Amino acid sequence: MSPTPTGNRRTRVHVVSDVHGNARDLARAGAGADALICLGDLVLFLDYADHSRGIFPDLFGVENADRIVELRTARRFEEAREFGARLWAGIGSDRRPVIEKAVRKQYAEMFAAFPTPTYATYGNVDMPPLWPEYAGPGTTVLDGERVEIGGRVFGFVGGGLRTPMRTPYEISDEEYAAKIEAVGEVDVLCTHIPPEVPELVYDTVARRFERGSKALLAAIRRTRPRYSLFGHVHQPLVRRMRIGPTECVNVGHFAASGKPWALEW
Repeated sequence: MSPTPTGNRRTRVHVVSDVHGNARDLARAGAGADALICLGDLVLFLDYADHSRGIFPDLFGVENADRIVELRTARRFEEAREFGARLWAGIGSDRRPVIEKAVRKQYAEMFAAFPTPTYATYGNVDMPPLWPEYAGPGTTVLDGERVEIGGRVFGFVGGGLRTPMRTPYEISDEEYAAKIEAVGEVDVLCTHIPPEVPELVYDTVARRFERGSKALLAAIRRTRPRYSLFGHVHQPLVRRMRIGPTECVNVGHFAASGKPWALEW
C-alpha cells in the first residue's frame, strides 16, 4: 500500500466494515489501494452463521450460543437477556474483566493486520476506550471528524444507536446527530450504520429492521455528498441505492466475504 497520493494520479481506496475477527483477510484488504477505510465492528462476540465462533461460545459453549441466537432471532430479547444473565452469573459478579481480556486479544490481532495508511471508526460492538492502545502510527481513528484522502474530504461517524441488543457502543440519537453535524459537508460520508431507509436497514436473514439514523438521512439530503458508505446490516434487502445525487453503499459483511469494496477516482 502506497502513501495517500496527491496530484493528478488516480486514487484507489478500499473500504471494509463488520470485520468481526477476520484478521486473515483484513491483512490483505489494502492490497492495490492507496488507503484502507474500516467502518468498525472489529470484535466477534457471536457469529450468527457459525455459532462456534466468538467470545460467547468460547465462554459458554456452542449449545448456549445456539439458544441465544434462537431467542434473539425470534425477537424474544427479554428472554435472551435473562438467559444470558444466568450464564454470566456463573462467571462472577463482574463480567467486565473477562470481556475486556477477550476483546483485547482480538484487537491485538485486528490492529496488527491494518495496513498503512488506515482510517477507521467504531462499530456498535466495539470498545472505543481500548483503541488508543492498539492503533499504531499508520492507523488514524476518526469519530465525528474529517480527513482528506486523494483530494476528497471524508467524514467519519462511528457507533450505533440504542437497541434492545444493548451492544457496547450504542449512543443516543442526539449524540449521534451532533457528530453528524460536526462532520458537515464532505465528499464521502463514512458511518457504521446506514441512513434510516427501510430497504437499507432490513436484514433478510435475521428478518428484522436494524437501526439506521434519521440524522444521517437528513444530512445526506441536505449536504449531498458523492457517497454515503456504511455497513452494520449484514444481509441487507438492498445494498446500494441513490438518495438524490448521493450513492449510498453498504460496503459488505467483511467477516463473511473477506473482500473490500473499492472506490476509485
